[in-house]
Amino acid sequence: MQFDVVTLFPELFAPFLTTGITRRAFESGQVRVKFSNPRDFATGNYRRVDDRPFGGGPGMVMMTEPLEQCLVAIRAQRTDLAPVVLFSPAGQALNHHVVTQWAASEGAVLICGRYEGIDQRFIDAHVTEQISLGDFVLSGGEIAAMALLDAVARLQPGVLNDADSHAQDSFNPALDGLLDCPHYTRPESWQGREVPAVLLSGHHLRIERWRRDQRLALTARLRPELIEAARSNGNLTQLDEAYLSTL
Repeated sequence: MQFDVVTLFPELFAPFLTTGITRRAFESGQVRVKFSNPRDFATGNYRRVDDRPFGGGPGMVMMTEPLEQCLVAIRAQRTDLAPVVLFSPAGQALNHHVVTQWAASEGAVLICGRYEGIDQRFIDAHVTEQISLGDFVLSGGEIAAMALLDAVARLQPGVLNDADSHAQDSFNPALDGLLDCPHYTRPESWQGREVPAVLLSGHHLRIERWRRDQRLALTARLRPELIEAARSNGNLTQLDEAYLSTL
């Protein structure tokens, strides 16, 4: 798959693509990432990519023409009609289901806005999807693009040391969409805090029941709507319901 990132600051991505376990996906070419800078397509001595908003107001707005010419150049190099994604507070919330869909896709063109935003006419003419990280505003779309790329990369075969690692992630269908349970490692005792005895027992059925109960308890406390979703989808057993009733 290939993601073409449209950004005024491609240098922000350099350490991201070469650091950590997900670099395997980028180095191997499983997830190809290319960058295009709208400033390279701007005209005039100053290569302006933004201007003051019509109607007045604070900040600057990214202009349509450099963005469109940038997109035209990307289209000329791609063999597919890739969707054009804008990172925006108005977009669909990025979640596990959405990431899974992108991880199985052929990629996209990712538009990283800056300043007060992008001229709406470019959005109306070219953007096919909008994605949001949450109900807050960033200074640009680059961090959101990295979040999507990281989440997609770690789902590619061979990227994680254990092929089943991501199946135990929070929100994964393998966990019925629940939050994951707490995890512990050496030492067994740290500043008076002990590892739960069941994890040291070697009794695999009891360990798995404990982990399930912990997932249920954590999700019920922090994200109760996920419990309701699991219940409505028929993913909670009688043992699950019995444990929830004790909380």
